[in-house]
Amino acid sequence: MSASQSQMRREVLEIPVAVDRLLQKGGADISRAADAMRARSPAYMVSVARGSSDHVATYLKYASELLMGTPIASIGPSVASIYHRKLALEGAVCLSVSQSGKSPDIVQMAKMAREGGALSIAMTNDPGSPLAQVSDHTLNLHAGPEISVAATKTFVNSAVAGIWLLAEWAEDDALSNAIRNLPTALEKAVRNDWPEVRQALSGRGSIFCLGRGTTNAISNEAALKFKETCQIHAESYSSAEVLHGPVSIVDGGFPVIALGAKDEAETALAAVADEIAAKGATVFATSDKVQKATSLPAVRTGHALTDPIALIASFYAMVEQTAASRGINPDTPRHLKKVTETV
Repeated sequence: MSASQSQMRREVLEIPVAVDRLLQKGGADISRAADAMRARSPAYMVSVARGSSDHVATYLKYASELLMGTPIASIGPSVASIYHRKLALEGAVCLSVSQSGKSPDIVQMAKMAREGGALSIAMTNDPGSPLAQVSDHTLNLHAGPEISVAATKTFVNSAVAGIWLLAEWAEDDALSNAIRNLPTALEKAVRNDWPEVRQALSGRGSIFCLGRGTTNAISNEAALKFKETCQIHAESYSSAEVLHGPVSIVDGGFPVIALGAKDEAETALAAVADEIAAKGATVFATSDKVQKATSLPAVRTGHALTDPIALIASFYAMVEQTAASRGINPDTPRHLKKVTETV
């Protein structure tokens, strides 16, 4: 790595090592939490998170519903921190996701959920944080220090910890094997930085990000990172919704990136990508099923539920270089700081 690389770039390239470290050191925490979930056998779960961490929670929502048939509902931290209300969560599981584990509203909601009868599980990069202290179980992300304001390896390790927890709970060997093989897949993914997308963004100020199912969460994260690191106005939509109004602003050359895993939703997402391309947009899709849109090379992981993790790794590599090409330092986005503590 050269000295001229941004810190964000260094941390993106560290993703495979960070995931391997989690897999080597996080097993005991995962097993204990999965055993507790199995004993609880929840009819539903809830999630507590904000920003990138909330996108992890959205990914886990789809994964839980597809894998176990157990719904996950996102609950607003303000219910506890601002409105001081209590929720009846007896028998539920609460998943709290926070890189720092310090935001007061996340901590208060996790504490309230536990007091309301939920089994409280925290995913954080700081096992000594306030969030960990109010939770029944803590999953240490083992991501290592993350200095750049833009979350990359902590996002990925949060997603890996969460999907690993679900795989252990479900006792799903195929998914567990794919998770163990993630470091190898991610080594390829972080080098797969989609230069054709960077070129299409030259001189453009807006983009649509599309997903479907588990990749809807990845689309949300992509849109956030475009805004955060590149000062590009980006909107995220499910491919099932983008034709219901938003597509009206698409004109010639309007950039669109459609992020698809190799699952049952891929065909539907590819069809929408092609339909938007036919309207004159410049559309890229991580699918070989497109005909009018441009197919992006995507690293597949051997399981549909882990494919989104490789997709976001490649996206991070691309968006960091996009920021650099626009003369923006992705390590220090304007108006932002590393830890945002909301009440």
